[in-house]
Amino acid sequence: MTSRLAVFFFALSTAVVMVLIPAAKDQTACARNMKTITDAAGRTVTVPVPAGRVICSGPGCLRLVVYLQAADRIIAVDSMEKDISSGADPRPYALAHPELRNLPMFGEFRGMDNPELIAALAPQPEVIFKTFASMGHDPDELQKKTGIPVIVLQYGNLTGYRYQLDQSLEIMGRVLGKSKRAEEIIQFFDDQIADLARRTADVPQSAKPACYVGGISYKGPHGFRSTEPDYPPFEFTRAWHPANSARPTAGPVSHAQVAREQILAWNPEILFLDLAGTVSNPGASALDELHTDPAYQHLDAVDRGRVFGLMPYNWYGQNFGAIFANAWYVGKKLYPEKFSDIDPGKKADQIFSFLVGRPVFERINAMFGNRVFEQVMEQKGD
Repeated sequence: MTSRLAVFFFALSTAVVMVLIPAAKDQTACARNMKTITDAAGRTVTVPVPAGRVICSGPGCLRLVVYLQAADRIIAVDSMEKDISSGADPRPYALAHPELRNLPMFGEFRGMDNPELIAALAPQPEVIFKTFASMGHDPDELQKKTGIPVIVLQYGNLTGYRYQLDQSLEIMGRVLGKSKRAEEIIQFFDDQIADLARRTADVPQSAKPACYVGGISYKGPHGFRSTEPDYPPFEFTRAWHPANSARPTAGPVSHAQVAREQILAWNPEILFLDLAGTVSNPGASALDELHTDPAYQHLDAVDRGRVFGLMPYNWYGQNFGAIFANAWYVGKKLYPEKFSDIDPGKKADQIFSFLVGRPVFERINAMFGNRVFEQVMEQKGD
């Protein structure tokens, strides 16, 4: 009799557990609300909030999710995140989160999504974030083919299109349940810019050496003539860079090719060099040009060895942490007395630790021959 009762109560308790477990799952599902979000394209999209599983399409999109401390929500990546062919990958978010490389692939880079691969993902993403909506699949078409809500974002930048960057962080923050973190990131950017501005506010124009940055990457490596008239580190440190005054339009200009003769005419006192091409374009990088092009030998900065290496920042979208790290180094080289308390490498790691969760400066520096934030050409002598 006792054994029969034991079996009865065991069966009853098992039945209760079997009933309670689905109920607990239902409560978890109900804890999320379906909300209508207006994306950067003005589209209204209904999504579960907070979204637990997402994918990111387009340059820079995954970077912002990492900034928002939601890397664990990513369930698949594009081909860029899995490509190791270049031998160097100075994207801080990718270095800080190598686990992302092991996720399934849902399409090619630059927004060339594959709806069939997305449909085959298990579990399915609840939301697709998409930057640079004109690349690859049209967002509405992608949403229709996959049945998954697509939220369009404008990546923006830290200067003329800062409002787009802030808006994207805010939209993603709402969808991911990370609105507080989005506010912290926006405030962090504001604080960095304000501190740089405060240190350089009283520097008279006469005390500012003319400078130029060359070798800026733009959808691949470029030579020394490649620059950015609105280069943020120069803007934030109130630098005197003639390329800004020579801009072809009144609005923001993210990339320009300057004539060699114009660079010689400016003859900047200090040259900065984006080191991206030294790895991705060996033998024909901007640094190689400074060593071998006879015309550049007439630049005073080349003769005096006043050429300094900067961290590549334009790598599958702008790496905002690298931009700020470069700004602190630029400030220290232009106005040493104003930045005497700054160790650029340590400052870089403080920035990376906040944005991507880990200090990765030394790993990036090693990729470029330990020339980041260093003099990259020796003085020729008398």
